[in-house]
Amino acid sequence: MIPEEYKKMLGHKSVIREIAEFGSERAKEIGYGNVFDYSIGNPSVPVPQAFTDKLVELATSNNPVAVHGYSPSLGIESVREKVAQSLKRRFGLNYKKEHIFMTSGAAGAIAHALRAVTTQGDEVLTFAPYFPEYIPYVNQTGAVLKVVPANTADFQINFNEFEKMLTPEVTAVLINTPNNPSGIVYSTETVKKLAGILQTKEKEFGHDIFLISDEPYREIVFEGVDAPYIAKFYPRTITCYSFSKSLSLPGERIGYVAVNPECKDAELIIKMCGQISRGIGHNCPPSIIQLAVAEVIDMTADLSVYETNMNILYEELTRLGFSCVKPGGTFYMFPKALEDDAVAFCNRAMNYDLLLVPADSFGCPGYFRMAYCIPTEKVRRSLEAFRKLAEEYK
Repeated sequence: MIPEEYKKMLGHKSVIREIAEFGSERAKEIGYGNVFDYSIGNPSVPVPQAFTDKLVELATSNNPVAVHGYSPSLGIESVREKVAQSLKRRFGLNYKKEHIFMTSGAAGAIAHALRAVTTQGDEVLTFAPYFPEYIPYVNQTGAVLKVVPANTADFQINFNEFEKMLTPEVTAVLINTPNNPSGIVYSTETVKKLAGILQTKEKEFGHDIFLISDEPYREIVFEGVDAPYIAKFYPRTITCYSFSKSLSLPGERIGYVAVNPECKDAELIIKMCGQISRGIGHNCPPSIIQLAVAEVIDMTADLSVYETNMNILYEELTRLGFSCVKPGGTFYMFPKALEDDAVAFCNRAMNYDLLLVPADSFGCPGYFRMAYCIPTEKVRRSLEAFRKLAEEYK
């Protein structure tokens, strides 16, 4: 029998994907350059040449059986070691390869992390605004996602509501900083306070609470922004990372789980991830991509264009009357719509070929998300469309 759960999901497709698909069709009519598509977070800068060179070398100068064969279930040992050494060097925690599990991007990392620390009926808390795919990520494990309402003043954590919702049923908290969709980076003060509350509640409840930190935008932080490494502040942190944004290779689907070495079950959790893969089929990311990434482990693509685009948009949109907390990183901006109904606002924006994503599915009705990972010249050309749209509301 076909499961009803997945049939129902067909009626709740990703609004981001639907708008992006509309943009593709519209581009066929008027040309891609005339569609100001701020819908999907697809990196717009090229991968470092060193990655491409290494990929070519691996494909042409190495044993094809080794390069294209299955990796070990936890990932290639030399790659795991390089990831661990990079984290140790950068953040000062004593990571070893035993604390690293290679995955198919951050989504694969989260899929393993959730299953490693939750059981049927456990609650997982996350904070609005949040990535909408967290709902299936969590709920299809048998755990239940609960969303803490947003602190719209600055999009740091709403601690009053968080403490109300932090009950003994909660075994994990899922955070995303730098944040999709707001672009906000949790401050050191915020992270310390979060860690303190979790440690207090662990003692009160008599069980561990794991902090799952979704960090695909960790390297996209703007000048002067306080961007702490989450695991330094809480021993039961499971870091879920992707190279998709830092290296501009989302299609290669490569990332990792890193369990804080100070967690007493760190090595056990990594070993469990290998067994979790047997059940979800989310195992053995491509060997050639693991090996290539390991050679550029501390590099990034040229990410500076994102801060340039952010500053252009933030300056003009706030001048036009939009309310927006200034992003500290990522390539997302999260303004308040010029009417209460953000869906209606985004539909009206389409009249000017502006593709914006209403934030109802992000847990923040009345806001919209912009993914400004598009060429800067296109950002500048889109400003006239925003001016015309804003004029309608005067």
